[in-house]
Amino acid sequence: MDDNIKSLANKINRRTFLNNSLAGLGAAALSTMSNPLSGMTNGLQGQPLLKGLLPHFNPRIKRVIYLLQSGAPSQLELFDHKPKLKEMFGQELPASIRGEQRITGMTADQRSFPLAASKFTWNQYGESGTWLSDLLPHHQKIVDKICMIKTMHTEAINHDPAVTFIQTGSQQSGRPSMGSWVSYGLGSENENLPSFVVLISKGQNGGQPLYAKLWHNGFLPADHQGVMFRSGHDPVLYLNNPEGMERGDRKKMVGYLNQIHAEQYNQLNDEAIKSRIAQYEMAFKMQMSVPETLDVSDEPDHVYDLYGEAARQPGTFAHNCLLARKLAEKGVRFIQLYHMGWDMHGGLPSLMQQLTKQTDQPSAGLLLDLEQRGMLDDTLIIWGGEFGRGCYSQGTLTPDNFGRDHHPRCFSIWMAGGGIKKGITIGETDDFGYNIIKDPVHVHDLQATIMHLLGVDHERFTFKYQGRRFRLTDVHGKVVKSILS
Repeated sequence: MDDNIKSLANKINRRTFLNNSLAGLGAAALSTMSNPLSGMTNGLQGQPLLKGLLPHFNPRIKRVIYLLQSGAPSQLELFDHKPKLKEMFGQELPASIRGEQRITGMTADQRSFPLAASKFTWNQYGESGTWLSDLLPHHQKIVDKICMIKTMHTEAINHDPAVTFIQTGSQQSGRPSMGSWVSYGLGSENENLPSFVVLISKGQNGGQPLYAKLWHNGFLPADHQGVMFRSGHDPVLYLNNPEGMERGDRKKMVGYLNQIHAEQYNQLNDEAIKSRIAQYEMAFKMQMSVPETLDVSDEPDHVYDLYGEAARQPGTFAHNCLLARKLAEKGVRFIQLYHMGWDMHGGLPSLMQQLTKQTDQPSAGLLLDLEQRGMLDDTLIIWGGEFGRGCYSQGTLTPDNFGRDHHPRCFSIWMAGGGIKKGITIGETDDFGYNIIKDPVHVHDLQATIMHLLGVDHERFTFKYQGRRFRLTDVHGKVVKSILS
């Protein structure tokens, strides 16, 4: 390092620079562009951190696309057909079914628990004979390509701990997200893009906010936090050059910053400095790669026929599904989509129609698009929420107007792609859709299975922090072998 650089390094510490550099990326940019060039670095030379250790065995997939439906879709309106509820509409849920099980404070004071049946028409589809409601006409085309799990269950009964649990393996904040674990362990296939990208449907609410802790790196190196891409002309905040700065100027700036940070690392041995170097370099490369990747102007009409016309509108769930395919093509390892609005304590029948209209076609279209491109065999798609909805009515009960409370004891998700059996249904719930009677699958089991498909033994993949070795599945979880092809 020359004398000028040493002098500058002595005058400016890292915190001062980040707080005062309006012409640079800015502190806000660093919080959203925190992924390294290779997905994992060891020292300033960028050597693989876990080289030779991962994967533990041959992976079945290269990437994951997780379509999380925040707010908890009602499985009783979508996937878990319960004619008994129609026969007993308005009658009391038998006390023997609920027993002493915990319920939320929103229905704890109810004097009765009248059964509410789905108002929608149900039929069996495909060679598999999978039951679906008529809310999902496009899912009818893919039932023989997916694995339905009807017996997912979780420990959390409220939204925030439940969505945190299914994303991080813990109900408490502070643990790394699943995408961060995958990024840390396997890195990226594209040095110009992050290994972990987050997309959120624009303008979609429903009372349950999403927090950055869901895609945070926790105690893993900061390089592995999810990078949120926004809709519009500025997908990553502060990524573009400030007015008056050319790309060549930015390249020189990044070079000088790297020299300063390298000197500081040699003096302080601070692991955060290595992450900072990688962040600046990644941001510089993303200036070129992100606009190209997110450009859908050349997509042909037959692709929009798959995803639906809403895919032409940036920020919609359909548009984000299309972007997920493009990101997968570019080698992004973990792509997380969030679609809010599924929390339906009242007005459920009409709200379900609105939400399924937004999500049914693009979800099926994504699967079909990957399949026609030969990518489904090395991609895993997951569709589902953080828990399910209960079989009794909350508040008003008419066939066209009722609500359903949270139900963690059983809910439905589906999975498709590499290593997953096609056209099968796992698990069985009772006649009321209240309890599991066959083949339960816990959230930790789901997480263990996802890691297994990536070639990772979830019990051996740990990170030592504050004297303890942590893992995504904590001390639980078994691979669900019955769904593996």
